[in-house]
Amino acid sequence: MGIHYDYKSTKSAKLMEKQAKREKKLAERKAKRLAKEGIKKESDKDKVLDASKPITLDFLTNPNKK
Repeated sequence: MGIHYDYKSTKSAKLMEKQAKREKKLAERKAKRLAKEGIKKESDKDKVLDASKPITLDFLTNPNKK
């Protein structure tokens, strides 16, 4: 019978803890996702061609290109 009296008095505290745990987990997921996206964006920038340079056959077939 004591559990019923205890439930209502601690309900709000338990809900607050649950919400904090949920927000912490979401923040960790968001940080992890942003870290992964940052790595991809940096590697994509390296592969962009310069629009002012013409594309030549030598540029396309050069095995030592960077």
